[in-house]
Amino acid sequence: MTVPSPLYRLTGEPAPPAPVLVVALEGWIDAGLAGGTAMASLFEAVESSPYAVFDTGDLLDQRARRPKLKIVDGINDGIEWPQVTLSVGTDRLGSGIAMLAGPEPDMHWQSFSDAVVELSSALEVRLMVGFGGFPAAAPHTRPVKLAATASDGHLAQKIGFIPGPIEVPAGIQAVIERACSKAGIASVGLWARVPHYVAAMPFPAASVALLDGLASLTGLVIDSHVLSEAADGARARVDELIAQSSEHQEMVRQLEQQIDELEGRPVLLDDRGVPSGEEIAAELERYLRGQ
Repeated sequence: MTVPSPLYRLTGEPAPPAPVLVVALEGWIDAGLAGGTAMASLFEAVESSPYAVFDTGDLLDQRARRPKLKIVDGINDGIEWPQVTLSVGTDRLGSGIAMLAGPEPDMHWQSFSDAVVELSSALEVRLMVGFGGFPAAAPHTRPVKLAATASDGHLAQKIGFIPGPIEVPAGIQAVIERACSKAGIASVGLWARVPHYVAAMPFPAASVALLDGLASLTGLVIDSHVLSEAADGARARVDELIAQSSEHQEMVRQLEQQIDELEGRPVLLDDRGVPSGEEIAAELERYLRGQ
């Protein structure tokens, strides 16, 4: 009999049928808050309950991710500790979904990913899907495209990917993807290509693209109309800012032209509007330095 990992405790919540596992952990690259906002919308759309709670004392640097102190009339009224939780629920049609959310662990990544795989196997997870966003040479006036990091070519082709070899720093999501794949659980990371000039601000259109990608891959029914309305409002605000600068208007025009030219020719995969690997890596480094 396999001994459960000491990193988590089960709550006793019953497991849904063959769920999809969605992962979005805070702390790594998430341009436009694409992944975090998509996960928050998922929690709002799905009635869920905690299935497993991780012991963050062994996973987080408490000085880097300090707990919150609640003070009432000068009295210490308690400490709220950061939590990493695996929650479960179902969509409107009864399809199972599991959601792993919270801060990205600072330590014990391999043990943590092994624990996630252990829970996924117990839940009979049918697919692991990760959320995230990266800054890209794309205009905000065009639909947000996704890029995949997947366990196999079939999944990658369903979403589209950046062609050729690329090396970038990895987050815990990539480690979980790899661990799930080795355990026989299909996995795919969905990465929204966020216009680089709005990467540091919320960009709901990227989150909508992630939820739409999740629905397309899995058949889950997710209500995202509120987020879509927020996306329309955000685009309008960006339009106003861009209109104040002729230099910014020219930048957007050039990006639009680049996208339109690429979309005007036949493409084998969803590589439209994607800069080279070197350009993406350089943009990523600049973004991370800014963070």
